[in-house]
Parts: sequence; C-alpha cells; structure tokens
Amino acid sequence: MTLHEMLVSPFADFAFMRRALVGCLALVLGSAPVGLLLVMRRMSLMGDAMSHAVLPGAAVGYLLAGLSLPAMSAGGFVAGVLVALLAGLATRYTEVKEDANFAGFYLLSLALGVLLVSKSGSNVDLMHLLFGSVLAVDDAALLLVASVASITLLVLAAIYRPLLLESLDPVFMRAIGARGGVWHLLFLLLVVMNLVAGFQALGTLMSVGLMMLPAIAARLWAASVGGMLLVALLIASLSAVGGLLLSYHAELPSGPAIILLAGVAYLLSMLLAPRGGLLPRLFRSRHLTN
Repeated sequence: MTLHEMLVSPFADFAFMRRALVGCLALVLGSAPVGLLLVMRRMSLMGDAMSHAVLPGAAVGYLLAGLSLPAMSAGGFVAGVLVALLAGLATRYTEVKEDANFAGFYLLSLALGVLLVSKSGSNVDLMHLLFGSVLAVDDAALLLVASVASITLLVLAAIYRPLLLESLDPVFMRAIGARGGVWHLLFLLLVVMNLVAGFQALGTLMSVGLMMLPAIAARLWAASVGGMLLVALLIASLSAVGGLLLSYHAELPSGPAIILLAGVAYLLSMLLAPRGGLLPRLFRSRHLTN
C-alpha cells in the first residue's frame, strides 16, 4: 500500500469520509479552545459532567421525533443548560462545592437518559446516542457543527480578556467589581453548545474526549496561552484525521479511534513534553544532582 493510498485515497474516493473530516475539523475549532479554558479554570471534570447532562434531553428529543437532529440538539441544549443552572443554584445555596454538585447532577442525567432510551428505543439507538457515528454525519449535522464552531470563536474573541482574567485571578475580578458570574455563565453555555454539536458525531461519551485530552496535553508543551491553544488545535486535528484513517483501514468505530489517538497523544505528552513530562524532569533532576 502506497502512502497516497493510505492517507489520501480514503478522503478522495469517498464522500462520507470527506464529510466526516470536515465535521471533525469544525468540531476541533470550537471544542479545543473551550477545552483549554476548562483546564485553565480547573473545570476539567465539569466538562465530562456536562457531556452526560446532554443525554436525557437528546433522549427526549429522540423519543418525540426520532433521529431528528433539530429535536435532539434542542433537547440536549435545554438539558445541559438546566443542569448547569441547577448545579450553580445548589452551589450558591448549599455547602456542597460546585464540582460535587455537577457530579451529582450528571450521574442523575446519565441514568435518566439511559433509562429513557432503553425503555422506548433499542440498544442500537442507545449506542448511537452514547458513541455517535461520525461516518454517518449528514449536511444538517455539518451545518450545526460549523455554526456552533463559528459562534464559539466569535464569542470567545469578544470575551477573551475578561474570561481569561477571571480564570487566572478571580479574586482580582471580584475586587474590581467585574461581573465574573456573567462570563462564567456565558462560558458554560459555550461548553453546552459544543457538546451538543459533538454528540451527533462522536456521541455524548466521546465528544468531551476531543475537547479535554488535547487541552490537557497542550499544557505540557507550551508556556503561553496562545502556544497552548495552538498545540491543542494541532493535537485535536491530528487525532481527528488519524482516527478517521485508522477506523477506515482497520475497520474500527470512528469515534473511539479518534479519542484513542488523542489519549495516546496525552500519554506521550506526559512522558516527553518539556514542560512537565516525566523523562525531561528525570533528566533535569539527574543533571542537577550530578
């Protein structure tokens, strides 16, 4: 097999592969910046919680309208926003921390969503909602993902400075009377939007992987926020392209293949990355000892 047949032919010969590639790259553009900000705000597990919170809304949309993208997307968005608001209210009026409240609500959401689909659907429907089918993405799903990515980039460009400052120094934001809560809520809406866009292609359990794994790995390679963003976009893009090729040649599920490559990049980063990787730290420690 030539290099052209391995890397180019799958996308050149098959429209469904080209559609999957465009969808994944559009998803990367929106989810990678959001994932990096989640990591910087120490909210990594909340991204996972929000991905599960989308499931019951998507399940209700499916039960009402079948595999209808608008219905499932609207249901997932409403459910994600509702969980975010309930977790925020619980944090404000109880002694339980925000991450614990998100964990509690996402477990309830996941159980409710699985029960709804299992009661009125089939195991195939449940697998579709949980793990997606990127190779079956249609034009409507592409339009949704591209629209969400565009909105995400525009909104982040508009609120980048206050959101970054609120992530790095929330005490200062409160001291100057800035509305950190407004930026936080708007950011959570962006998280929900990107997870809703991603579940159609990668499923609710997989979409958060493409959002978080490249962002976590990027922190080990770059010192500046801009550098981390570029590395996160690069890792996510390579994972998407490589995962699609791996699924095509090895006949593997596309979503898990993409997340697997992102996970491999994360593990290699932990070993080799210059800013906190295991081997560079051992080398520096041995050098200083000598």
